[in-house]
Amino acid sequence: MTTTNLDQKTIETIKATVPVLAERGKEITAHFYQQLFITHPSLKNIFNQSNQRKGEQPQALANAVYAAAANIDQLETILPVVQQIAHKHRSLHIKPEHYPIVGENLLKAMKHVLQEAATDEIIEAWAKAYNVIADVFIQVEKEMYEEIEQKPGGWVGYRSFFVAKKVKESDVITSFYLKPNDEGLLPDYEPGQYITVKVNIPGVPYTCQRQYSLSCKPNPDYFRISVKREEGTVGNPDGVVSHFLHETIQEDDILELSAPAGDFVLDNEERPLVLISGGVGLTPLICMLEAAVTEQPQREIYYIHAAKNERVHALQQRINEITDQYKQVKAFTIYEQPEQANNCDKTGFIDLDFIQSVVPHKEASFYFCGPTPFMQTVSQALSNWGINPAHIYYEFFGPKGSLGA
Repeated sequence: MTTTNLDQKTIETIKATVPVLAERGKEITAHFYQQLFITHPSLKNIFNQSNQRKGEQPQALANAVYAAAANIDQLETILPVVQQIAHKHRSLHIKPEHYPIVGENLLKAMKHVLQEAATDEIIEAWAKAYNVIADVFIQVEKEMYEEIEQKPGGWVGYRSFFVAKKVKESDVITSFYLKPNDEGLLPDYEPGQYITVKVNIPGVPYTCQRQYSLSCKPNPDYFRISVKREEGTVGNPDGVVSHFLHETIQEDDILELSAPAGDFVLDNEERPLVLISGGVGLTPLICMLEAAVTEQPQREIYYIHAAKNERVHALQQRINEITDQYKQVKAFTIYEQPEQANNCDKTGFIDLDFIQSVVPHKEASFYFCGPTPFMQTVSQALSNWGINPAHIYYEFFGPKGSLGA
């Protein structure tokens, strides 16, 4: 990963744009998406329109553009971010031919928002830089496509699965057990990874794609996703796919899936493992838990789950089965508003005092996932405790956000 194709003047010009990108980056990317969907409406199927409406996707792209500009002379420093985005791109079947479309519209958005400040020199420099950055992504994604295609049971694009079983796990979460319609092999995957589900929904003028974490450890028989029914209706971007899955999709129905992807995966360390989930953020962590108890039996495991109350707490029975069977696992529950006080270990919200009271090891691997405010609280608590940042792992559902206050 190099910038050898960029001359020093181009690098200096790009780095000079960093302050304006910090100030107006989201304005540029919001205009970019607006124009992209006008000129190429078919690309709406790639992007979660709810994230567009909330401004999360434009903000995530603005952050990525800023990072690329700030590190244009040493792009290798943002390789972890590139790989994370590339996993999502591979899962959504992004191809090399998409990059020129994005580049053209991004440069137009810069010119539109910055007006006279976007001189010909700046636009030309960014055109060169974008081509270099795009080539990096294309190469990383090419390797990912080749890897999954060569894996036993792997595939590129979408594959038909039927719903073998549909199980209501709580008032808001339902699990779907998915088996390949061709009865072929399933690829192995890393605990914590996700798949993309592609559906055509009546009343929605484009194909919808959503990424859902696999909620069970790898096995040769099925994938499982556990989906929260979000607020919203078909007429409202929020919850379109989750409502369709909950209300319309039944056993034996067909869904199109991409192969597992993602870099939020279980490590192979011997130090204790701490899994902290909020709400539906439990899905990748339960997958990790199921894998760890059998594949890493030497590890002490501490699992903390926070939910509003008992009615929305999914997969609790499965956690109870694991703690009964595997003595190295200790599980704790926090309810914001419990229906019965003795049904949880803490009432209210997660905090550092509670984490320290149930996790006796500071030298552990800490994984967490859940709503952004929950994750911000956990992140701040671990920072205050002085946990080694290299031992902290987290996953955002949707565009990568910020764990700052």
